[in-house]
Amino acid sequence: MTIDHETGTRGPRSLFAAAAAAADDAVLTREATEALARRVLGFARADETRVNVTSGAQGNTRFAVNQVSTGGDTRNVVVTVQSSVGARTASATTNRLDEAGLRGVVERAEALARLAPEDPERLPLLEPQQYQQAPGWVDATAALDAAGRAAAVRAVTEPARAAGLVTAGYLEHDAGATAVANSRGLFGYHRQTRASLTVTMRTPDGTGSGWAGASQNDVRRVDPAAVAARAIQKARGSANPVAIEPGRYTVVLEPSAVAALVGLLAGSLNARQADEGRSFFSKAGGGNKIGARVVDERVTLVSDPFDPEAPGAPFGADGLPAVRTTWIENGVLRDLAYDRYWAQRSNRAPNAGGGGTLRMAGGTASLDELIAGTRRGLLVTRFFYIRTVDPRTILHTGLTRDGTFLIEDGKITRAVKNMRWNESPVFLLNNLEALGRPERAASSEGGGGAIVVPPLRARDFTFTSLSDAV
Repeated sequence: MTIDHETGTRGPRSLFAAAAAAADDAVLTREATEALARRVLGFARADETRVNVTSGAQGNTRFAVNQVSTGGDTRNVVVTVQSSVGARTASATTNRLDEAGLRGVVERAEALARLAPEDPERLPLLEPQQYQQAPGWVDATAALDAAGRAAAVRAVTEPARAAGLVTAGYLEHDAGATAVANSRGLFGYHRQTRASLTVTMRTPDGTGSGWAGASQNDVRRVDPAAVAARAIQKARGSANPVAIEPGRYTVVLEPSAVAALVGLLAGSLNARQADEGRSFFSKAGGGNKIGARVVDERVTLVSDPFDPEAPGAPFGADGLPAVRTTWIENGVLRDLAYDRYWAQRSNRAPNAGGGGTLRMAGGTASLDELIAGTRRGLLVTRFFYIRTVDPRTILHTGLTRDGTFLIEDGKITRAVKNMRWNESPVFLLNNLEALGRPERAASSEGGGGAIVVPPLRARDFTFTSLSDAV
């Protein structure tokens, strides 16, 4: 479906037709960014100096009760200076780009550095590096404007009205560039776009709620009508839920729910924490579990900043190049995240965490096929209000929300009330029964990098209590 931006009616043009031929000028070019960074470095008098520059534009439209409620656009350029005087390091930040502002931020960073305690783990800045270009920029996303966002929202609110439902949600997009430069001659530049739409639908009596979302670097791949249709289906189906006993259930988790838990696992892949005995990946007696099987053999987790479906940044804040990293392969832990200091201590190469993206291998089953293979269990749309319980086992707690359904003999039979759960992604990925086709998941709580995960079915997922919240 397409909507004409000028009339709001269905028409032949793309829903997200560019409002301008070029990308937003709020995103500094490589040349302009490098000139700015070199200008800042020219004011530096510290032993070593690093400059990080971020520039870009962000836009958002929020809607509620089937109409737009707020919207806004921001543009900014931020310069962060890190100064080192001997083993003392400090940083300061500004968005004043005149000479006084840039000179001032350098002077503040250097003054703070002289007051800072010595850092026994400080390493010299990196020499110049080679960076591969990551594929995260799309002109159509950078050119999206308020009128385009309004048309997208209309593609959600009009079906909601027609269905007799009440909708609320949030559409945001950003286009930005990040750069790092230092006094040793290093310079790296990367630009990226992103668009995200999340939608909640409620039944008029307040008993049913459905959620759906989409996130892409290319806004043309975000289909508001399709997102609305999924949320409408969930809302209608979840009305008048019944209570069931908490306990251990087989679950079919949709991609958003899988992403929430697998993202927690990825956040624990820290080598230092493991080596110091503070992690699930710590080995009894010392060291870490690299080389040991930690989850089901069907699980492979990879971070790749050059993944066309889930791209990330090609370097970290310090300029360390990001490379494709296999964390878990066929259930075996293959790598952990090593910063430069801990890598030196461990006599191995550092890595930049794969650019902040994640992909989990899957199977070929559809969500309907996962449901059809379930004798008795629960279908979970998404998780909400997730909090840490035990970092050593990556145990977390949270709630189901916006569409939880009982499955009996391969069919959804009724909506059930939401429940609190206590679970670890490690337990989940050791109790797998089946994996579906991977897809880019929308975050249902918080931000984070791009993540591609499959829906899945797993046994013995622990639900601890009921929640009356819809």
